Amino acid sequence: MSEKLYDEIPSLDLADFTSGDSDKKNAFVQALGEAYNNIGFVAIKNHGLTDELTAQLYSTIKQFFDLPDEVKTKYEIPELAGQRGYIGRGKEHAKGRTTGDLKEFYHVGQNVTDGDPIKNEYPDNIWAEELPELENVGLEAYKTLESTGIKMLQAISIYLGLDEHYFDDKVHNGNSILRPIHYFPIENPDKVPADAVRAAEHGDINLITLLMGASADGLQVLRNDGEWIGITALPEQVVVNVGDMLQRLTNNKLKSTIHRVVNPPRELMGNSRYSIPFFMHPRSDMDLTCLENCIDEDHPKLHEDITAGEFLNQRLAEIGLKK
Repeated sequence: MSEKLYDEIPSLDLADFTSGDSDKKNAFVQALGEAYNNIGFVAIKNHGLTDELTAQLYSTIKQFFDLPDEVKTKYEIPELAGQRGYIGRGKEHAKGRTTGDLKEFYHVGQNVTDGDPIKNEYPDNIWAEELPELENVGLEAYKTLESTGIKMLQAISIYLGLDEHYFDDKVHNGNSILRPIHYFPIENPDKVPADAVRAAEHGDINLITLLMGASADGLQVLRNDGEWIGITALPEQVVVNVGDMLQRLTNNKLKSTIHRVVNPPRELMGNSRYSIPFFMHPRSDMDLTCLENCIDEDHPKLHEDITAGEFLNQRLAEIGLKK
């Protein structure tokens, strides 16, 4: 498929995929595949999140980040390598960098309820006693986005020539993370490192990422001609992008596009920005060996064989969360 330069990310309607109309479903799959071949990002409507749930989650996480630092740090457990609970300011940096990003965040992980023994692999979620509503709204958003992610992976499977349900068992009770992020105000820009940004350029680790609309501008993606373009999604949309695991599995057929969150203009640096991505991970034993139908004479195998769990551990060390 030829390269295409987008000025903005394509918008698609997930209802076309789930409608039962085979023509609409096929058109969705092809449009999704073209976008993921080229820019790696799409904006999706009819994703299942209600305006009420979105507003409730943003309200709750803002209340959490407004808590005093000494309260928030009660929920930071260093030995969990940032997999659950609170992760403080500047603790994470992009791969290949040492300067910490200008953000703090909170991790909600998989809540296994069906007796699956994989529960033993996951630490329990950590909930702030000051905000009892966070557990209910956090888990509801988690399950909603997980369900949407499964549908997106089904469309991706069809595009790749796989069985529609190829990913279903691989992501059942997967190691996915809901990450509310607070890009905190910079009251004195001259006192932060010159190269510090809200989120330095990076690719996501996981299969796909589903991003609820952020509270302010700043997200940019690197187009395949080297130009950075701003990402703006309408209030009713969720942005869904390819992660490194899916790029690796497809032998770089689908693009895990580099993206970043830039600092606002100096006069706006005193304002907060909030963002809530859902990082969709498979189970740790998923084999990320390049798919045979993504390898041919013109596209030789680019990656060594590895499992999702091994790849995750490598990357957590590279971004400073795991020692």
